[in-house]
Amino acid sequence: MVRSPAFTADHRVRLLQGAQELFPALVKAMDAALSDIQFETYIFDFTRSGASVAQALERAARRGVRTQLVVDGVGAGAFPLEWTERFSAAGVQFRVYSPLGPLGLLLPHRWRRLHRKLCVVDGCMLFCGGINVLDDLHDPNFGTLAAPRFDFAVQATGSLVAVASDTMDQLWWRMQAVRDMRERRLPEALQALRAASAAQHAAQVAEDGPRVRAALLLRDNVRNRSRIERAYRRAIGAARHEVIIAYAYFLPGGKLRRALLMATRRGVRVRLLLQGRYEYFMQYHAARPVYGALLAAGVEIHEYAPSFLHAKVAVVDALGERPWATVGSSNLDPLSLLLAREANVVVEDAAFAADLRQRLVQAMEQSGRRMEPARYAGRPLRQRVLDQVAHALMRLALWITGRRY
Repeated sequence: MVRSPAFTADHRVRLLQGAQELFPALVKAMDAALSDIQFETYIFDFTRSGASVAQALERAARRGVRTQLVVDGVGAGAFPLEWTERFSAAGVQFRVYSPLGPLGLLLPHRWRRLHRKLCVVDGCMLFCGGINVLDDLHDPNFGTLAAPRFDFAVQATGSLVAVASDTMDQLWWRMQAVRDMRERRLPEALQALRAASAAQHAAQVAEDGPRVRAALLLRDNVRNRSRIERAYRRAIGAARHEVIIAYAYFLPGGKLRRALLMATRRGVRVRLLLQGRYEYFMQYHAARPVYGALLAAGVEIHEYAPSFLHAKVAVVDALGERPWATVGSSNLDPLSLLLAREANVVVEDAAFAADLRQRLVQAMEQSGRRMEPARYAGRPLRQRVLDQVAHALMRLALWITGRRY
């Protein structure tokens, strides 16, 4: 039996679409911060509106607000020297999660990335979702985009904020301990490890309570290896009317695929809004070999065309008696579900679920292109070969990590 996440009923949750809605809310919260800001992101890009978030962090640190920023060593890449110096001068505490080193991603343990996007302000407000610090109309690899990137986040208050804050504290102090040990500062390292242990205990206590309304789901490589995936399987297994999933990178494992197929057999309408534009070879091609069985079972697949789809959201039975919705950083693919640190907010609220559903349905109907079984079967030979090669490479990568999926 799949355990449900711990829910509490004391939350207020606001859906935010794109950086155009997230960044102003982030900046407003940071400018009002009194004590501390904790911020984690995979990508931090300073182009256009991304600079507004950096400037807000800088202003907060100069006011004396404790400001901690963690970025991923792959996603963020090399920080501009100007901003490294500005953050240092302002007092922004800044760390890089798992820098690649000379061998880069040739070492399998480097495939474990910090992919979650979390910000906690003054311990009472949380931002969580799939949106990086990256302007909606800018892509580091493709330049200016013709239409905004399609993505979501939430702004929340309530008990789940403490869970997010504690898990961010835990990671911060563990990174501090590693740095201290490398510098042979063992007393400081032991103190940092004790702080991480205390943060972990606080997170466990914060998760106790009645299971209603909203919860924060975390994925890591220690205690929470499969929590997000199991929550998905439970929600899909309980669906009675409709499942809508929008994901940038979609390569579900066998259990998730079976849950979707079983839902269609029960008469549930299952719709997927997936990436329609080429972005990365592995993510684009490796997913397509699984489409055939889904289409044959009656699953609707819509490919988003105007810009890059970066969303990681789902809605189950939004108009039914038990609405369920999630917004977060975790893709439904092996990199997210087996290797990365991820964070999703799950909401059981009719108004929130209906709002998210309406935006996804609108995107499918106005900006999506439905994939028909005949069109899928008639893909050019070159594309089918590339799909199989990418799928085989993904399976090889899983074999190297020793993970089952």
